[in-house]
Amino acid sequence: TVGTMDLQAWLVDSHADLRRRLFGAVVQQVPTERWNEQADGGGSSITWLLLHLARHQDLALTTVIRNKPPLFLAHAAALGLADAPTSSGLGEREQVTVSAAVAPDALVTYVNATFDATERWLRRLSAMALAIVPDTPRRLTTKAVLDPVELDWLFGVWGGHTVDWFVQWPVLGHGQAHVGEAIAVRNRMGLSPF
Repeated sequence: TVGTMDLQAWLVDSHADLRRRLFGAVVQQVPTERWNEQADGGGSSITWLLLHLARHQDLALTTVIRNKPPLFLAHAAALGLADAPTSSGLGEREQVTVSAAVAPDALVTYVNATFDATERWLRRLSAMALAIVPDTPRRLTTKAVLDPVELDWLFGVWGGHTVDWFVQWPVLGHGQAHVGEAIAVRNRMGLSPF
């Protein structure tokens, strides 16, 4: 139907816009040697925000929706996080030891791989799929090797939702919120292009 195609086009465009803002306003504006700085001595670094945003999108799309191991597991070694917990990057509060270990080039590769996978899925999206409620706790535990006790907040917030919710929140809404935060960090570093 026309409505389905309109929705799909809107989701693809919204996702492309998120990526454009992330790269155009943050990745290309902040030199990689400054990615681990915490502007004004507080808040999150660019490294953390990129990792965190990608981890949530990857986990929502690859694991919860598509029932596959998150791309993060295949990228962890290159990121410098082979020995880090599988929950690395998921919390809202920065784990400085995790950020410090992450290689910028590998991080950009992981972020791009995540956006590419999401875009491919969105382009093949069936509207019927949006109403499905995935077995989120099982997928997070078995595919992403996450501990429901350690991450009780994530399992609590993500449980019982439809695919539609995962696209709207962890992929798009959460992503836009952290792109806005990253732009604010960029500005506090004195790197606003305006």
